[in-house]
Amino acid sequence: MKSNRVYAYLRASTTEQDASRAKEALQEFASDHGYTIAAEFIENESGASLKRPELFNLLKVAQPGDVLLVEQVDRLSRLNADDWQALRQTISSKGIRVVALDLPTSHILLNTGDEFTGRMFEALNSMMLDMLAAIARKDYTDRRRRQAEGIKKAKEQGTYKGRPIDTKLHGQIIALREAGKSYSQIQELTGAARTTISKVINCSKA
Repeated sequence: MKSNRVYAYLRASTTEQDASRAKEALQEFASDHGYTIAAEFIENESGASLKRPELFNLLKVAQPGDVLLVEQVDRLSRLNADDWQALRQTISSKGIRVVALDLPTSHILLNTGDEFTGRMFEALNSMMLDMLAAIARKDYTDRRRRQAEGIKKAKEQGTYKGRPIDTKLHGQIIALREAGKSYSQIQELTGAARTTISKVINCSKA
């Protein structure tokens, strides 16, 4: 069963990371399988949160049989079990197929020859997708734990300095706001999260 459209989803956790970094790899992968990416949805939000506007914009636009293409499963989810199941249910109820470059079983979903083969690989891919999502969550919680331990140790030793401020980004946000740009326009121009924009603007007024 050939899908209708392929939508690329690109995510990074912070504004310091380039969410569009994997764009070329996704375009090349789609082309190699005879597809053109219909649209790209890019955002800087945590994979551990369901508050991801661009992901849900993609899911709103996508139709049954369409493909949600990601570089890695952890770009789609670092969610806890309950949130992951909620997201999976949304994807499944719309009949959207998840294809990830790091999940070979999902590649076959792009070109399945018959219904039986398609259903078999969908079942296998679903199991593998759940497993990689669980691994991504464990990696996230392990890194958070190690980070907290490191901060605690640094504070005890009096060497903790906190995260450095991105003065260039903050300057851009303030300048754009002073030029009359809206939060949405600033977000589009800088790639900064709305929470970051709000925090910078409010601090500049203090």
